[in-house]
This record gives sequence, C-alpha cells and structure tokens, in this order.
Amino acid sequence: MRPSTAQSWRRWWPLVALGALVVAIVVVAAMAYLRPKPPPAVALPLRAAGEVELPGGGSRFDYASLDPDRGLLFVAHLGASEVIEVDVRASRVVRVIPDVSQVHGVLVVPALHRVYATATGRNEMVMLDEGTGQAVGEAPTGDYPDGLAYDSRRNAVWTTNERGGTETVIDAVTGTVRGTAMLGGEVGNVAYDPVSDRMLVDVQARNELASLDPSTLAVTRRIALPGCDHDHGLVLAPAQRLAFVACDGNARLLTVALESEAVSGTADVGRDPDVLAYDLGMSRLYVAAESGWLTVLDVRDGQPVVIGSGFLATDAHVVAVDPVSHHSYYPVPAGTTGSPALLDREPVP
Repeated sequence: MRPSTAQSWRRWWPLVALGALVVAIVVVAAMAYLRPKPPPAVALPLRAAGEVELPGGGSRFDYASLDPDRGLLFVAHLGASEVIEVDVRASRVVRVIPDVSQVHGVLVVPALHRVYATATGRNEMVMLDEGTGQAVGEAPTGDYPDGLAYDSRRNAVWTTNERGGTETVIDAVTGTVRGTAMLGGEVGNVAYDPVSDRMLVDVQARNELASLDPSTLAVTRRIALPGCDHDHGLVLAPAQRLAFVACDGNARLLTVALESEAVSGTADVGRDPDVLAYDLGMSRLYVAAESGWLTVLDVRDGQPVVIGSGFLATDAHVVAVDPVSHHSYYPVPAGTTGSPALLDREPVP
C-alpha cells in the first residue's frame, strides 16, 4: 500500500468503524423488533402438585411419552443420550436407560409393552422393553430422526427425519424397515389419524401439512398453512376432527379442520413453540415453548381459546399430559433446588 493511500485509510478508518457499528446496532434492533413477542400474560390454570429430581446434568431434555395405565413417563434426556423412566404416581425415578445417542423422540406403546426412541446421533430408532428398559432392537432411519408416531392399524412406527425430509416406516415388533416416505423438504412432527386412516406430517420447509396414505406411503394431499412460519409441533384431536400445528418461526398456533383440510383458526403462543399435548377428557391443549412460556387452551366449538399463558420455567419446552389424572409434566434443567427436575402440575378446579 502506498504511503498516501495508507494515510488516507487511517484518516477514514474511524468513520468506517463507526458506520459498521451503527449498521450492526440497527440490524440487531430490527431483529429484536421483528422477533415474536410473548402474548399477554394470563394466569395459568395450574398449580404445583409435586416435583421429581432427575438424574444427570442440566443438559437439554426433549420429548416425553406417558403410559397412563402404568403411570410411567419416559423422558428423552438428549444431552446425556439417555431415556429416564419416571413413575409419576410414586414420584420417583424407576431407571435410567443409557446409550441412546442424542435421543430426541420417545414414544411408549402400552399395547406392545415397547418404548421407541430416536437415536439421532446414530440415525437410528431404538426399541426398548417397557418392563426392563433393555434394548430389543434398532432400525436405521433417515438423516436426523426426531419425532415419532404409531400407526396402530398396521403396527408400524414412523420416524420423522427432519433434515432428510423423509419418514422412515418401521415394523413395531421386528424393527424391519418397511419403507420411506418422501416429503420434499425439511419436516417437523408426525401424527396418525385413526379416523381417516392417514398420517399427517409437518413439512416445515414448505409451511404445509402433508397427508399420506400409510399403506402406499404416498402424499395424497398438501394442506397450505397461511400465516405459519416453520410448522414444527403437531398434535391431533381425532374425535373432534382437529389438528393443532405450532409454528416456531412466528409463535403461532394454527387449528386445522381435518374434514375440510383447511386452517380454521389461529392463536398467539409463547416464542419458539415446540411440544404440544392434548387432554381429550378436558378438551384442553398445552403448548410448551423453548422460551419457557406455556400456553393453555380449552377447545370450545372447534376452536382453542387461551385460558392461561405465562412463563413456567427456563427451557420448559416439553410437556406430557395424563388423560386419567389430568396432570401435566415438564422436564426442565433446573427445578426449585437448581437440579434437573420433572415438574408436576394439576389443573386448578
């Protein structure tokens, strides 16, 4: 660099740096402004009913699945690559099932006495004996398996391969891979509708809900989700012919009428909604968010109405509900003592 050029650069450098700083501040401010804000706080219709200290460090938990007949809750401790089994009736940890690499999804099927878990670190689904916790088989999946669903009519487990944009269909007893469904983009959660005998899958890359024939694994319908950014969470109310979809990009909950296959309502929920749970007996929907915000909605005349919305706990993005007791459960990295814990909440009368 010539001396004159260097001198000129030194002269202008402070202004260039100041300009870059101003641009950075504007960008950060714009992102903060555009980021979804939490909805107005409304007292949660819940009260503390107990707390179970969980083993291991306070690393990330993911999905949870409950066997309501036995009162056993299976929690995916993703950060520790283990599944934690909790007796929610006795409020104690039954066992820790290790070596489920980066476990995300977990699903108990009481009729088969089996627990299924996605070992995301190995791109596998692991099958566990519900009574002993022993691994009884595994099956290869697509890239980054996450959520799970059970097709009771065909005795098949579906794994959502988020990055792969596919669903792997696996025999629930033998672990044999029956086939792969192609969705055409990154996918979110999957659920089985026993009324229409269809699988529903969030295609979060396309902001749509795909309906598939579980016999042919073909997409038969793509339901547009206007107003949704990145649909990830999904739960069904089959008897009411409703699907609830959580859009984590813009903190919206969409209601889809399954008969008309169209969005019939929207609601604001906590930032970064993740796991949903539906209590059929109370017609009550729970939406747990990465932000620790919980939204509770009652379904009235086919539409969910917010009855409670507020911060529950840091990283309380997982929820499971007991259809018998109507208690809801939330694994969190830090409970009241600062250790990992399972929070137990019961409805306020």
